[in-house]
Amino acid sequence: MHQFEGRSLMTEVKIITKAPLGRSATLRSFVDKNVYDWSSEEEETDGRARPVQVLVVKDDHTFELDEAALCKILLAEEVRDREVVAISVAGAFRKGKSFLMDFMLRYMYSQASDEWLGDPDEPLTGFSWRGGSERETTGIQIWSQVFLVDKPDGSKVAVLLMDTQGTFDSQSTLRDSATVFALSTMISSMQVYNISQNVQEDDLQHLQLFTEYGRLAMEETFLKPFQSMIFLVRDWSFPYEFPYGQEGGMKFLEKRLKNQHEELQNVRKHIHSCFTNISCFLMPHPGLKVATNPHFDGRLKEIDQEFINNLQVLVLWLLCPKNLDVKEINGSKITCRGLLEYFKAYIKIYQGEELPHPKSMLQATAEANNLAAVAAAKDLYNRKMEEVSGGDRPFLAPSELQARHLKIREEALTLFRSVKKMGGEEFSRRYLLQLEAEIDELFVQYIKHNDSKNIFHAARTPATLFVVIFVMYVAAGITGFVGVDIIASICNMVLGFALITLCTWAYIRYSGEYRELGAVIDQVAGALWDQVKHNISESGSERALLEETVLNSSKRK
Repeated sequence: MHQFEGRSLMTEVKIITKAPLGRSATLRSFVDKNVYDWSSEEEETDGRARPVQVLVVKDDHTFELDEAALCKILLAEEVRDREVVAISVAGAFRKGKSFLMDFMLRYMYSQASDEWLGDPDEPLTGFSWRGGSERETTGIQIWSQVFLVDKPDGSKVAVLLMDTQGTFDSQSTLRDSATVFALSTMISSMQVYNISQNVQEDDLQHLQLFTEYGRLAMEETFLKPFQSMIFLVRDWSFPYEFPYGQEGGMKFLEKRLKNQHEELQNVRKHIHSCFTNISCFLMPHPGLKVATNPHFDGRLKEIDQEFINNLQVLVLWLLCPKNLDVKEINGSKITCRGLLEYFKAYIKIYQGEELPHPKSMLQATAEANNLAAVAAAKDLYNRKMEEVSGGDRPFLAPSELQARHLKIREEALTLFRSVKKMGGEEFSRRYLLQLEAEIDELFVQYIKHNDSKNIFHAARTPATLFVVIFVMYVAAGITGFVGVDIIASICNMVLGFALITLCTWAYIRYSGEYRELGAVIDQVAGALWDQVKHNISESGSERALLEETVLNSSKRK
């Protein structure tokens, strides 16, 4: 459970971004507030980070995952193999989730300086938000820049910020709300449950949609499936009973969960059985100017000072390096590359017509868990084979390449077996077979790539055609000389065809056009080369056998 640290933690934070910004740049508008709907089909022409819509809720209440946009974020070279901290803010619509996320962005971009809140006259930018009664965010958005943070133990983790569609609004069905909330909870390592004024019975009942999955997963793995649940109570009106902040929030939550009738007591037990850490933070109201001004744009001078003071404590408490929870599944820490597999697996079970049974969620988790292990093993195989016979490596003898392949293949399979996986050995077996098949396919490509570096292999097609041309030329001359004109004509036709084929092959290699035709010529020439070599080898073997037979006979005499 998070422990309250106070403002002294400010000096412990060190944020490293892909392109560190200066003080003036970080505290100015780091994103164009008019541009929010960036997707994988668009280019970031200005190079600035922005919110990316990765899960779209369509008008017909179906869901679509933008895999290309998600891959662009999670598979970036500097973060794909880093352990990931996924922070999500979810809850009822129009309760200030995106507003909070933008202050978290300010903190991350400010390099955790003492003045991270910025200038009082500076508008708030980042995730799209506005006051009013209509929702702004739809589906799930992710900030396009993943932040690298140094933890106190010396490790470097990737921090991912997610914003969700407001749940249970007038435009969303129960299925929409449950799906978005469930996905954000299952993907995140730190889920901030944004609640207005108090923790009501329906707030807890909404969580009950996901606790059955947690119970089943715990029976399967003996581990709690979700990690940190943080109840953030906004506009808290009773500081004289429970003071603002984390300490007052924990006392309030403990009392609130205890004083429930039997049905909600069961919900409380389920919540505790599903989340490793449960905490609560009480926040004051930001002030009447924020609530009533339709043109409010996030300037600090219009926000009550008490709210600002508690906001500083809250953001620091959430983003302090020692409090960042790395995403775990079944006890194994997840990288950005692995998180991508879980995203893809989870969305599939929500693309049906009905809410999934918790068992199907467990199945999806086990599948994603195994697919992530397959991806990690293939990455190891590719990386080590590139070191052996990559683009800049010289030609390697086929026997040596085979030996290296077998060794690296076994290392990759060992890595797969060593990763903790849900579903048991029998369930993982088909993924092991899939990995073996994919590695064998990759090896075939490495053989072809290695052969292309062999100068004799590269010259096999023209050499074969030259030999055909020479043989046909000699044969045509001899048969023509002795008067066998029909055979001479056939030899000349074959010679001409071989000459045309050679010229065509040379043009294809020079221009890069008609590559399919070039591949056919290479295959035919290769087959002819191998056949002749095989015949010569067989003739040599037969001759050696005959000589050995004659020698043995003479010895017996």
